[in-house]
Amino acid sequence: MKNDGIDYIWTDKKRTLFGLPLSFTRYFLTKDKFITRKGLLRVEEDELELYRVIDKKLVLPLGQRMFKCGSIVMNVKDVDTPVKEIKSVKKPRDVLAQLDKYINANRDKYRVRGRDMVGADYSHMDGDIDGDMDIY
Repeated sequence: MKNDGIDYIWTDKKRTLFGLPLSFTRYFLTKDKFITRKGLLRVEEDELELYRVIDKKLVLPLGQRMFKCGSIVMNVKDVDTPVKEIKSVKKPRDVLAQLDKYINANRDKYRVRGRDMVGADYSHMDGDIDGDMDIY
């Protein structure tokens, strides 16, 4: 599916009342990125590199299941969006399977595995590895 010169693999809108796409939140999946676009007058886009996804979770509340919808929660090694939620989309298991496929492909492409990204980030401590204030 082509749009704006970008080859989208999957796209959907956030579902609201009765599973209808009455929202100004749209999700896009490409081979390398997951994009969330929100807004009508002031449009805001958030891009997420797929190889940065650490963990995924499928959430299926009763209200969404009644209309064959569900949500996906991703934990991401990203500064501005550590938790990315794909809220109320149709066929959430299929979307999760596609995400899994492209996340693993990108991890292989960049030779990154989830265990390589887990751990503390000490870049903000200016050489103080244990994190406490050393007063002499």
